Amino acid sequence: MYTLGISCYYHDSAASLLKDGKVLAAVEEERFSRKKFDDGFPIMAIDWCLKEAGIGPESIDSIAFYDKPILKFERLLDNYIAVAPRGLYSFLNVIPKWLHKRLWIKDDISKHLKGFNGTIIFPEHHLSHAAHTFFTSTFNEAAILTVDGVGEWSTTSFGTANDTTIKLTDDIRWPHSVGLFYSAFTYFLGFRVNEGEYKLMGLSAYGKPKYYDLIMNNLIDVKNDGSIHLNMKYFSFTYDKVMTNQRFSDLFDIPRRKEDSTAEQIHYDIAASAQLVLEDILLKMVNHVHKKTSMKNLCLGGGVALNGVANYRILKEGPFENIHIPPSPGDGGSAIGCAQYLYYCHKKIKRKIEHDIKNNIFVGPSYSNDEIRSFLDTNKIDYKFLETNSLLETTAKLISEGNVVGWYQGKMEWGPRALGNRSILADPRNAKMKDILNEKIKHRESFRPFAPCILEEYASEYFDIDIPSPYMLLVAPVKKPEKIPAVTHVDGTGRLQTVSKGTNPLFYDLINEFYKITDVPVLINTSMNVRGEPIVNTIEQAYNMIIKTDMDYIVLGNHVIPKQG
Repeated sequence: MYTLGISCYYHDSAASLLKDGKVLAAVEEERFSRKKFDDGFPIMAIDWCLKEAGIGPESIDSIAFYDKPILKFERLLDNYIAVAPRGLYSFLNVIPKWLHKRLWIKDDISKHLKGFNGTIIFPEHHLSHAAHTFFTSTFNEAAILTVDGVGEWSTTSFGTANDTTIKLTDDIRWPHSVGLFYSAFTYFLGFRVNEGEYKLMGLSAYGKPKYYDLIMNNLIDVKNDGSIHLNMKYFSFTYDKVMTNQRFSDLFDIPRRKEDSTAEQIHYDIAASAQLVLEDILLKMVNHVHKKTSMKNLCLGGGVALNGVANYRILKEGPFENIHIPPSPGDGGSAIGCAQYLYYCHKKIKRKIEHDIKNNIFVGPSYSNDEIRSFLDTNKIDYKFLETNSLLETTAKLISEGNVVGWYQGKMEWGPRALGNRSILADPRNAKMKDILNEKIKHRESFRPFAPCILEEYASEYFDIDIPSPYMLLVAPVKKPEKIPAVTHVDGTGRLQTVSKGTNPLFYDLINEFYKITDVPVLINTSMNVRGEPIVNTIEQAYNMIIKTDMDYIVLGNHVIPKQG
C-alpha cells in the first residue's frame, strides 16, 4: 500500500511516499527547484518519490495533505475582519492567492497526478506534526507537544499518543504564538522570518538577557502552565507583512536592524533575552504536559523544536525520562507526518515501530559511482578513484592536514541538516577553521557556529550529554573545548550530532579514521551549500561547490577531486 504525503503553500514544501507505513522516499521541493524554502506545490518532489518507487499515480492508495486549507482560510478572514480597517494591503495581497490556488489542493492533485483515484484526507496541521514526531519515535506511548507559528488556528497543542491513536486535547490559539513571538525578534534583529530563527539562536550566545524583564513586563504574559498572551499593541503580523511595529522599536529604543548590517551588543542582548524567554515558556509547557499526562516519554514537534538550546534545557531540566524530536520537526517534516497519520490513525493499521533510525533520515535522492564517473569523464574533470578503505584513510588525512572537504555519499538526508551524506567536513582542532568556513566556503555571517559530529560512544566524554543526538537538535556544553575549539560556540556549547555505526557506517568509519590520526573523534560537519542556496542534490551541484568556494577537495562517492587550477 502506497501513501503519499504533501506539504506546501507556506514554506518548506515537500513530499513523502510510504509503502506499508514505512518511509520509502521523502524530499523537499527546494532540492530540485533550487529555490530555498520553496513553498510551491511539490511536483518535482512527488515525481521523484514515484520514480524512486517505480510506480505511477494510479498505484497510490491514498494522499494526505498536511493541514486543512479551509480552516486556515477561515482564520485569515476572521483575522482581517477583526483588525479592519488595518490590514487592507495585506488582505489584497494574500486573499487572491488563496482564492486562485491555495484552497484548491484537490485540483492540484488531479492536475499533477493523473490516474490517481484514491482518497485524499486533510489532517489538522498540529496532528501532522504530532504524527511525525510520534511515529518516528520508538515509544509505545508518549505525551505530545507541538509548538510552531500557527497551523489553522492552533499555535501550540498537546495531548497523548498510543499505538494508532493521537489525541490533542489542549491548545493555544492565534494570534498568541510562541513561534511568532520568536519570529518577531528574528525579524526585528534583521533576519528573515521562517528562515533566520536559527540565526537568532546563534546570535543569542553573544549576549546577556538584559531585556528579559522588559519583554516579560510588556510583550508577553506567561502563565505557570506555559500558556501565553501576546500584547498585540507591539506586533503587526495580524495586519501587515512585517512582524513588529514602531512601539516595538520604541520599547528597545532602537530601530529594526537592517539585513546584513553589523550586529552590535544591544542586538546580542536582545537575542539572548528573547531566547531565554522562549526556553522558560517551553519548560513551563513541558512541566504542565507532564503533570496532565503522567507519562514518562515526550515527543516534541513543530518548528520551535528546531531550537536546540531550548531542547537541551527541556532534556536536562524537564520532568520526562525520555524525549524524542524527529529530524525535521517543522512543516517539511509534516509531509511525512500527514502520511503517517493517514496510514496509522485514519486507516487504523497496526503500528510497526521502526528501530533503525537511518530509515527516518536517509530517504532522499542518490547517485551511483557509475553516474558520478560518467559526469566526471564527460566534463573532463581530474579525479582519483579509491577503494573504500583507501578512500576513508585518504579523506581523513586530508582533513587532518587542514583541508576543507566536501563529502557527497549515498542517499540525501531528510530535513534541514546535513547529517553526513551531503556535508562539508573540516578539522575541529583548528580554531581558525570557523572563520575560514564562514568567510571562504559558506559566505555567511561570522557569528554563525558549526556543528561537531562525534562518534556516539565518545559523546559524553566531550559533551555534557548522556543520550544520542543523531539529528543535531541538542546544543550541549562542551567538556573539552581546548581540543575542539572550532566547534565550541562563544558560550561554550556545541550543536552536536552523534554518529553510530548502525546509522551511517561509512560516515562513522571516516570519523573513526580521523580519530586514529588525531586522537579526536570529532569532525566539523556543515551542510553542502552556500548562503541563500539549498543543500546540493545532483552531482553537478555538488561539484560546483568546489568551483564557487575555496573548498580544497570534494569526495563524490569513491572519487576524490581536488580544487582544479
